[in-house]
Amino acid sequence: MNTLQHPLTTRTVLVGHRQIHLTELGEGPAVLMLHGGGPGASGLSNYSRNVQALARRFRVLVPDMPGYGQSTKGVGDDPFGDIAAAMLGLLDALDIERAHVVGNSLGGGVALRMALEQPQRIGRVVLMGPAGIGMSQGKPTDGLKRLLGYYGGEGPTLEKLRQFICEDLVYDASRISDAMLQERFASSIDADVLANPPLRPPKDLEAFKRLDLLLDPRLPTLDHPTLVLWGTEDRVNPPAGAAALQQRLPVCDTYLFARTGHWVQWERADEFNAVVAAFLGADA
Repeated sequence: MNTLQHPLTTRTVLVGHRQIHLTELGEGPAVLMLHGGGPGASGLSNYSRNVQALARRFRVLVPDMPGYGQSTKGVGDDPFGDIAAAMLGLLDALDIERAHVVGNSLGGGVALRMALEQPQRIGRVVLMGPAGIGMSQGKPTDGLKRLLGYYGGEGPTLEKLRQFICEDLVYDASRISDAMLQERFASSIDADVLANPPLRPPKDLEAFKRLDLLLDPRLPTLDHPTLVLWGTEDRVNPPAGAAALQQRLPVCDTYLFARTGHWVQWERADEFNAVVAAFLGADA
């Protein structure tokens, strides 16, 4: 096994009015990795079990998306569009003409929106339990309600975070450490985050449904090779979304992971790393 550890570099990149915190490692074709939208999320924490494996073949770019980590806080009412524009702006700032994109949950919705908005800028697309799929066809899941309601009611608490991560994000919570929970909780109650939480409940159910990316008429024309990975026990975004995407996207492979929740890249890291590296490197 190749145990080489690629050095990580971090910097802040100005994108419009925002400062985007970026971690970078490896060499080769650019791969932009977009994290999920849970409380306390950030780029490197989301992909801690994946970046070294992918850096063996790729230039891995891991930003904290707007509203999260060490990047500028605040996200608009159309989170997919707002963050997609910022991430395309990040590629501009880095002088990257074209990149593969990997997105988990919120980052998956953003990745798909990036490909729809500027298809010439995006290579292959990997979506893990992406947000915004099938939202018009039913009510939010209990897991999504807990995510969107984290800053409501009595406000953030460690117990609310523990419930979301241990009951909604993973199938087997035995590997979730107290240190991880404490770190995520501390990030979720940063003063700037509390002043401007990244995700908020929609004004009403109709507003929620309008965020459904399956309603975008451009989907059937998006001929980018796309890999959809989903845990069968995902309690945040229903895994039926995998089949829905495969029906609408012209070139779409799907992979369902048994006994796996919303965090495929974390719970099934070795398999995730192998299949993603093979998929992204297919054109090399």
